[in-house]
Amino acid sequence: MNAPLPNLTHWKERCDLAAAFRWTARLNMHEAVANHFSLATNDTGTRFLINPNGRHFSRMTASGLIEIDANDPETMNRPDAPDPTAWGLHGSIHRALPHARCLMHVHSTHATVLASLADSRLPAIDQNSAMFHNRQVVDDHYGGMAFEDEAARCAELLRDPKITTMIMGNHGVLIVGQTVAETFNSLYYFERAAETYIRALQTGQPLRYLSEEVAEKTAREWDAYPGAADYFLNEIRAILDDEGATYAS
Repeated sequence: MNAPLPNLTHWKERCDLAAAFRWTARLNMHEAVANHFSLATNDTGTRFLINPNGRHFSRMTASGLIEIDANDPETMNRPDAPDPTAWGLHGSIHRALPHARCLMHVHSTHATVLASLADSRLPAIDQNSAMFHNRQVVDDHYGGMAFEDEAARCAELLRDPKITTMIMGNHGVLIVGQTVAETFNSLYYFERAAETYIRALQTGQPLRYLSEEVAEKTAREWDAYPGAADYFLNEIRAILDDEGATYAS
């Protein structure tokens, strides 16, 4: 099941990405056949893997991922053309930002609730939310679906390599990372942290905010925490393998 198929490159990365799709569906962080993950395959980041149009996250496979070029104007004329908003958002960011190797965009419940608040910032109120302290940006100017004009603005907001998370106001969340493991780990923790924050707000009680000093210290400790993201994705793949899942086909 894990053997590379002929004529397909970046096999491990394909398997990692397919496993991340499967686990996102298992956590109910997907939405119908919308939302997209992508991963750069060349040094400049302009060629990238992305999910095919109309495929459910729970059925994603390594061989089913398509590889496209952000600089190819004929991409949307391909018989296997990606979803237009996937091309708009992911193509624009991969074209403009070589450091943004992996992108994961979802409309998960708690991230989207946060994105719907007048103040969509995630404050550092616990260890998980501190991961995103000074590493998030809010897009306050939603103007419709993420076609290329909308996406160009989003790319500009992510120019600082320190920013890992864009809370897309009135929309959802987009996570940026170097690898599938790193990006999925951040996606998972952001949804958990957003849930904690939303539930804390629902109590109506005053919140216990971390100080700037402690929040930044904790964020740096998260940045340097050894191997956690890789361990997490490896365990996800092991569980899927034990179940006989077809993600690595």
